[in-house]
Parts: sequence; structure tokens; C-alpha cells
Amino acid sequence: MEGWPKGAHDGLGIVASILLVVFVTATSDYRQSLQFKDLDKEKKKIQVQVTRNGFRQRLSIYDLLPGDVVHLAIGDQVPADGLFISGFSLLINESSLTGESEPVAVNEDNPFLLSGTKVQDGSCKMLVTTVGMRTQWGKLMATLSEGGDDETPLQVKLNGVATIIGQIGLFFAVITFIVLSQGLFSKKYHEGLLLSWSGDEALELLEHFAIAVTIVVVAVPEGLPLAVTLSLAFAMKKMMIDKSLVRHLAACETMGSATTICSDKTGTLTTNHMTVVKACICGNIKEVNGPQNASKLCSELPEIVVKTLLESIFNNTGGEVVFNQDGKYQILGTPTETALLEFALALGGDFKAKRDETKIVKVEPFNSTKKRMSVILELPGGGCRAHCKGASEIVLAACDKFIDDTGSVHPLDKTTADKLNGIIDSFAGEALRTLCLAYREMEEGFSIVDHIPLQGYTCIGIVGIKDPVRPGVKESVATCRAAGIMVRMVTGDNINTAKAIARECGILTEDGIAIEGPEFREKSLDELLKLVPKIQVMARSSPLDKHTLVKHLRTTFNDVVAVTGDGTNDAPALHEADIGLAMGIAGTEVAKESADVIILDDNFSTIVTVAKWGRSVYINIQKFVQFQLTVNVVALLVNFSSACFTGNAPLTAVQLLWVNMIMDTLGALALATEPPNNDLMKREPVGRTGKFITNVMWRNILGMSFYQFFVMWYLQTQGKNAFGLEGSDTDVVLNTIIFNSFVFCQVFNEISSREMEKINVLKGMTRNYIFMAVLTSTVIFQFIMVQFLGEFANTTPLNLHQWLASVFLGLVGMPIAATIKLIPVGSS
Repeated sequence: MEGWPKGAHDGLGIVASILLVVFVTATSDYRQSLQFKDLDKEKKKIQVQVTRNGFRQRLSIYDLLPGDVVHLAIGDQVPADGLFISGFSLLINESSLTGESEPVAVNEDNPFLLSGTKVQDGSCKMLVTTVGMRTQWGKLMATLSEGGDDETPLQVKLNGVATIIGQIGLFFAVITFIVLSQGLFSKKYHEGLLLSWSGDEALELLEHFAIAVTIVVVAVPEGLPLAVTLSLAFAMKKMMIDKSLVRHLAACETMGSATTICSDKTGTLTTNHMTVVKACICGNIKEVNGPQNASKLCSELPEIVVKTLLESIFNNTGGEVVFNQDGKYQILGTPTETALLEFALALGGDFKAKRDETKIVKVEPFNSTKKRMSVILELPGGGCRAHCKGASEIVLAACDKFIDDTGSVHPLDKTTADKLNGIIDSFAGEALRTLCLAYREMEEGFSIVDHIPLQGYTCIGIVGIKDPVRPGVKESVATCRAAGIMVRMVTGDNINTAKAIARECGILTEDGIAIEGPEFREKSLDELLKLVPKIQVMARSSPLDKHTLVKHLRTTFNDVVAVTGDGTNDAPALHEADIGLAMGIAGTEVAKESADVIILDDNFSTIVTVAKWGRSVYINIQKFVQFQLTVNVVALLVNFSSACFTGNAPLTAVQLLWVNMIMDTLGALALATEPPNNDLMKREPVGRTGKFITNVMWRNILGMSFYQFFVMWYLQTQGKNAFGLEGSDTDVVLNTIIFNSFVFCQVFNEISSREMEKINVLKGMTRNYIFMAVLTSTVIFQFIMVQFLGEFANTTPLNLHQWLASVFLGLVGMPIAATIKLIPVGSS
């Protein structure tokens, strides 16, 4: 209508705003992908010993080929599928792939090694048969990539809000167009010239259409996707500092809506590090969880008992104490062996010195049938001694003597045996794995062809080994409970251990149910409907049980479910959940690939921090939407009412875009960067069905909209008299004052929006540097726009009196906003 370049201002403004949203979102996503590439590089640094072309060399696991021979030792991860060639007492932990905690013996009879499993004991050479996506591990990963991602709860709600606002805007735009054009149409109708239009009449109609389009531009919240992206990107960056790597931006806010967390036990609630916590030696029970307690125990025991105990632990073991390049000792072996060796070192033992004192004649390694390990030692003064350790009931049954508190050996009578069995039961009730240590003097000597005797032992003591609960877990579970988040434990462990740990963590309550996986599987759908909400512990669960539980919680009960896991077996549940949390240290690659957030320190307390950040994101977006809707409602009403009564709109498309886009972008940046506080974890979660725009928000929006609309309408009708405007440019000056006052109303409303319910909105504001920078830059941009960009923004420079009046009208909104917050509306 106005020709180039003036006529292009509106169009270019709209294009620029769209480009800004796309650019900021793309930049945020790109930075996130770079962050993940760095993590990927770290993951690919795993090297293995390989024999290829007759040479032994170190290669990256990503360079393996079928036909390579890989050398595996304790603690190594099997890098590909392959076949056992040769080796010694190889035990493979397949829990990451199957969920079964019992290690599998691999030998010539059972030669299959699977990618992703771990060597728990022994060593071997393996022929690589399959690599990459053709391995069992790879096939499992391929299933995870199937199926699209669902929208997050907040995205669903925001889409609903944006659609409703857009529809309202469209309705107002159509009404405005009809109201403006009806005069022209009725005039043409009466003249009988409905089919004959002149150029001027067509331009008038086009102008009416432009005003209607401007109203749509005002109504549609362009800043909303940007606000969400900025808020999530800010949270993601801060969460990285708090030890959680966010793989999918939307996961931040989803965690804020979480109503239930299904947590793994080992490594998440517990430390995944076995430790001797109690010991019964010489008939006395002692707490030994800590170096001070261990050294105290050592000083209380007779010297001969300590000597025999250290000899038993250091010689009768499948583990080893080695020194690394830094000169620090490192313990190799199964978790149970490691716990015993740590206990012996804490008692002041020297592994190498103790091993050098005697010579090992024969070893019978531990196996799951005998449930014991035995060794024959040749003593320095001649003669032999047998040492035995294993399942407490079995080893104690093989004993006919015990050591008392003076270090003397006595026959094991029924009373003492019953007492020791009672101690074993009490240890088991505390979720401790018990081991009994015993020895036997071989007076008649020993031949290497003989079997190590099964009876006639002297009981040295009983130790209780535990995977201790992580520090801070109990407090974190209590925080979740206070925040209305239900924590459930899903584990492959036996039910007694699971219940004991769950009680210690505060997960299992009086009215909660602990159930085993096989029993859960057999329940009918009707039984599950009653059972699932009460399940707090699921033990002996298979990957499918965990997946089924998560699916029921999500679909049947409409919960927003977070799942934690570290094994490959957890991947289906992590994928099914609204938010999957994988462990960064103990987690397998498959688990990490199917998760939304990676907990870098494997700590449950970090999960609570993720929930707090999630809620912060949700609240910040609510604050922003409240702020944005107030802007939109007022702009809509001002332009609609003005168009209907005067035939033109006081706020042009470019001015509205400045308010809508730049103000909203900066507003989003300001309100999205409010850090979380502890009050967030004292309210109920929003969940999947909670209202996004609450009664509190509607009260604030309508209250502030009414005040701002009153100011705009007063300026429109009485502005010329109030400011004493005369001359040809009065309309431009008045429209500039209206525009300026409108912007300052938003500046002060932004401060009021920092809190939706509290009166004191200034608390902590000066510490939020981004917020202060946004307010300052908004005012500076506004000054430049009014004083210097008149042609582009349809404004004219204002004098000091007009500026002060504009600022004052905005400032008055703050006490009014505080008064509005006193009106009770209920919490929903």
C-alpha cells in the first residue's frame, strides 16, 4: 500500500521475529549436541588388549573386527560378541544384559561371551565373532530407536494455550474486519454497486484487513516457544554444574511434573561398593563400618585371633591387592572379595607380607554348588593349615570348635552354635550378606591329591557385608515425599534385602506393598488396578516387569513417571518412561542412549535436584505466560476497541511486534533465569492433568489487564487534553505516548511477575544479573526507538514531561498488582 521501503517495515519486522525464534532455538540445540559430542569422545576412549596379525596391541573397542583375539581380565567389559578360546575360572556378570545378578561361568562347555557384560573373576582369550549393531547389545539398541517421542506434558498444555489464544485472536480479528468494513459494504449495497469497486475503495478494504491481521499478530504468542527454549537451555546449563547431563531439553520440565520415581537399588540408592559393616569375632558383635572402628576392634582382639583372621582373608581369596603407578593400592576381585580385603587392610594387615609368610599348596575356588572356598597353606614352621570361607550356615555346620574372647579354642556346643546361628539371622534381617571364616590344623599332613576336608573346622568369626545406602538418600526420599512424588524401588535383589534397604531409605512405609516380580507377573488386570498404586518395592524383577509397571503407571493411572537405571536390562523401562535417568558412572551405553538425563555422579540426591530444576522451569514458564498474556490481552482490547470506535489502531504492527517479540524475548530471558528455591519442593506436583493456567494466574492477568486497559483507554480519549497537545502532529505524539506508556506498564509488570502469589517481588532481584540487564536494555531500546527510530516505528520524540508521565503510569501498576494478589482465589 505504501510502496518500498516504508511499506516493507511491517513485513520485515514479522520475518525478523520469526528468524529470531528459529535462530535462538537452533543455536540452543546445536550447543546441546556439541556438549553431547564431547561426552561421546570420552566414552570412546576405552581400549582393550588385542592379538591381531600375531602381534599383541592396544586398540579402541570401536576398531575391533571379527577374527581378533581379545585378552580379558577382572573388571574388563566384554567389547563384542565372541567365543571363549582359553582361560582360567572365568565368571561373567551378565546383569547389565539379563538383569540376573548371579555370575555365569564361561568355559569350553559354555563358550559364549556377550557384548556389554563384565568379567567378574578370572581371565581369558576371546575370539571376536560379531561387532557393532549385529551384537546382542546392538540389536537391543536398535529396538530403542523404534517409535517416535511423545510430547511432554508441558508441551501439550502450551499447545492448548497457544491454540486457544490464536482462536480468540482470530475471532476478534474477524469481528474487527466486519465492524470496520460494514459501513463501506452497506454504502455500496444502498448504491447498488456491490460488484463495482474503485482502487481507493479496495485500498480502504485492504487497510481494514491489515488492522485485522495486526490483531492476529498481537494475539498469537510468538514469544512462547522462545521462552520455553530459553528456560530449558538455561536450566540445562545449570543442571550440568549440578552433575546431571540433559540429553533432551524437554526432559527438564517433564521432571518438574513427575509424580512418581521408579528407582533402581544398586548404585543409585546404594553405593555399589560392598563393605564389611558388622563382624562377630570371639563371640562379640562389633560395628566395623569405618577405619576407626576397625582399628579399635583390632586392639580389642587377642593377637593370635587377628593373626589367624588376616591369614584367612589374605590367603583364602580370589581377589588381589596391587599397587598402581601412583603407588596407591587397588583391590581387584568380586565385590564380596573386595569388601573382605578392605576389612583386612583396615585391621592393619599387609597383603604381600602375609602372603609371603606361607605357601599356598592347594586352592578349591568358590562355586555356587558348594557355596564355599577353601585353601591349604604350608606353614613356615612345617605342617599345614586349611582355611575355609563361605555361606555362613554351611561353614558353621562344618565347625566343631570356636575361638572365645581370650583367644582360646573350645568345643562348639549347642548353646554357642544356636547363638551364632541367631547372629547370622539377625545380620540377614539387616540386609547383610553373611560369610563365615574358619580354619583347621592339618596334624596328619596333606597330600596334593587329597580333597580339602569338609569337617572339623574352628570358627574364627562371622562378617556381615552390605552395599551401604548412599549418604543423603534418606533425606532426598523424604524431600520427594514432601513434594508429593512417590518413590518406588525396583530391583533384581531378593525381597528381604530389598525391604531392609527400602525401609532404611524411607521408601517402604506401613501401608506400602513389597512384591516379587514373578508374583506381579501373574496378577490379572483387575488385581493390578488395586495393587499398582500401593507397590513401593518390587524385588526379583525382570526388565519386562519394570517396563510393565511403568506402562501401567503412565497409561492407566496417568502418572508422570521418572525411571532410573544403569543396566542394559533397564533400557526398555527408561525408554517407556516420561523421563529416563541413566547413571553416568555405572550406567551401560545402552542405558545412556535410551535415557533423557544422565546422572553424572550416580547419586539419588542429584535426581531430586533435577526435579527441583524441572519445577523451577515449569514455574518460570508459568510466570512468563502470565506476563505474556497480560501484554496480549491489553494490546488486543486496545486495538479492537479503538478499531471499532475510531476506525484505526493506535499501536502499529511494528510497535506491537516490538512489544510482542523483543519485550517477550527479553521477558522470557529475565523470567526464565530465576533460579530454583527450596519452597518448590513443598508443593504437590502438577502431573499430567493439572491446569497450566491456574486461578492465581487468571486473577493476576485479569487484574493487571483491567488496569492497563483503563490507562490506554484514558490516554486515547483524554490524552490530548491531559497533555495539552495541539497542532498537526497531535495524533502521532498521542500514539507515541500511548505506546511508551504501554511499554513501561510491561516493564513494571515484569517485575511484578517475578512472584505469582508473594507480595515482595523485589527480594533477590538485584542478585539476578540477567533480570537486571534485561530491564536496563529494554528501557534503553525503548528510548532509542521513540527518540531516533520514528520512521520505522511510527513514533515521534517526546519531551521530559511526557516521558515521566509514561514511566509513572507504568510504576503505579506495581502497588495495584500487589493489591490484586490479596484477593483469594483458591490454589487450583
